[in-house]
Amino acid sequence: MKDILEKLSKSKFRSRFRLSQKDKAYIEQKGLDTIRQHAVDFIAKRIAPAYIENDGNQTPMRNHPVFVAQHATATCCRKCINKWHGFAYGVELNAKQQQYIVDLIMEWIKKQLM
Repeated sequence: MKDILEKLSKSKFRSRFRLSQKDKAYIEQKGLDTIRQHAVDFIAKRIAPAYIENDGNQTPMRNHPVFVAQHATATCCRKCINKWHGFAYGVELNAKQQQYIVDLIMEWIKKQLM
């Protein structure tokens, strides 16, 4: 996981994402367990299906810490996931792949809170 986070940190686009004070306050209020559950739900519903009608536009750039983290970790759409993480496009993500994505998102969020 450190390797991919290191690669992502070298991307001009990916490295510009940061949690806002509002995002950090939301995380503090809800707790990391709740944020993880949100990530699990978002990935299962918005990212895991084999076909996503609005792929590339389904993840907002702000308004939730997980959304920001998805853009920072290239887990915002299936095209980015294919490019950065090598998961096949057009194939439903399995439980292990979804867990990897959630773990990556949470790792990035935790680094932002330091």
